[in-house]
Amino acid sequence: MKKVLVLCTGNSCRSQMAEVILNHDLAGTVQAWSAGTNPQPKVAEGAIEALRLAGLPVEGLHPKTIETVLNQDFDLVVTVCDNAREACPVFPRRVNSIHVPFHDPHGEPLASFVAVRDDIRNRLVQAVRAALQTGVPA
Repeated sequence: MKKVLVLCTGNSCRSQMAEVILNHDLAGTVQAWSAGTNPQPKVAEGAIEALRLAGLPVEGLHPKTIETVLNQDFDLVVTVCDNAREACPVFPRRVNSIHVPFHDPHGEPLASFVAVRDDIRNRLVQAVRAALQTGVPA
């Protein structure tokens, strides 16, 4: 099973939704984690509700700092916001990475979270699958 890290700034919305979606849609082939370069205190309610509306699990979701996962042997790191891309840390070993940015719906109505959830599902799942198959350069 391939290990994928989804990295964002606050780890409270986009990266959390991406973690859940990747673990669901690529179950059996990918194990995804998420973390933030500057994590928020909690996962955004809009993100949790958007996942629930799609029938996806939300138990145990909580923001995590990048330091808690730095020593994992990831096969792929995905940045989903420009700030995380710029602040992406150096991992102890070489790891391939891709950047797939998404709109930040924080402070917006639930419909924005649902739109971002669907965008993640439509674009990120395919991008991760392709990156793992082709072995994109780091």
